[in-house]
Amino acid sequence: MPIRTRITDRLGIEKPIIQAAMGWIARAQLSSAVSNAGGMGIIETSSGELDAVKQEIVKMRDLTDKPFGVNVAQAFVRDPGIVQFVIDQGVKFVTTSAGDPMKYTALLKGAGLTVFHVVPNLAGALRAVEAGVDGLIVEGGEGGGFKNPKDVASMVLIPLVCERVKIPVVAAGGIMDGRTMAAAFALGAEGVLMGTRILSSAESPVHHNWKDAIVNAEATDTVFLNRKGPGPALRALRTERTMRLEAEGSPNIFGEFARTQDVYVKGDLEAGIALTGQVAGRITEVKPVRQIFEETMTEFEETLARMNAVAR
Repeated sequence: MPIRTRITDRLGIEKPIIQAAMGWIARAQLSSAVSNAGGMGIIETSSGELDAVKQEIVKMRDLTDKPFGVNVAQAFVRDPGIVQFVIDQGVKFVTTSAGDPMKYTALLKGAGLTVFHVVPNLAGALRAVEAGVDGLIVEGGEGGGFKNPKDVASMVLIPLVCERVKIPVVAAGGIMDGRTMAAAFALGAEGVLMGTRILSSAESPVHHNWKDAIVNAEATDTVFLNRKGPGPALRALRTERTMRLEAEGSPNIFGEFARTQDVYVKGDLEAGIALTGQVAGRITEVKPVRQIFEETMTEFEETLARMNAVAR
């Protein structure tokens, strides 16, 4: 059965599932698969490679006629021209992250774009509402990628934010199937964002070594790095390198990504940092995006029916 929420209605998508804007990964090959499967594919900008990003947006229009969006990762793309860049591409949906929502929201909305901002805590959510965003992506600390050093788990953060805001909320962190999606909706969300689950999909461009590591991971096989700074914290796959960083710290966490392509393309997981969420411990198989989404929606409906039966 189709599901309608403010998320699906506002974004024009069939399923209330948004794909995480993973640097170098969230490009046309993967994002078009997400859009074609009924979700919201997102093209990244955190790589800083805007010429390549522009080409990926062109590819998206060749690969899908479904809605898609672009993420503006403010900590990684500092040129204010990024706003005009996104507008010029004819994009209608933008997620902003890793920065102050006051910076770009008015400009983007003034150009007719829908804007969702990624937040790690209640204070960030309230500031984004004040900035005038159309929706929030509320990300718990169990998710992969760059994080707030003072992390809060999704089970606490999502209802906390939903109790205080009126705009639609997308839950992120620990979401990978219908049961976790149903849990997010029970907490007040109207959509979900998937990162690690889509990272490990068949269409994901990362090396199979990374996908295999996710499939074989335990729930404890990620580490939370750089909690004391400088720079942002992050959650990544547990390797010998990241365990050393966990114990010793790093004077320049961004410098640890210097050999990103060796990790992402060549599969050398010790060459850098493989950003991965705790939900890796529940992923047991590489599957196509469409199958992931279909199974998610089926299990979501089954979970709601089971909960309704228990309530009776």
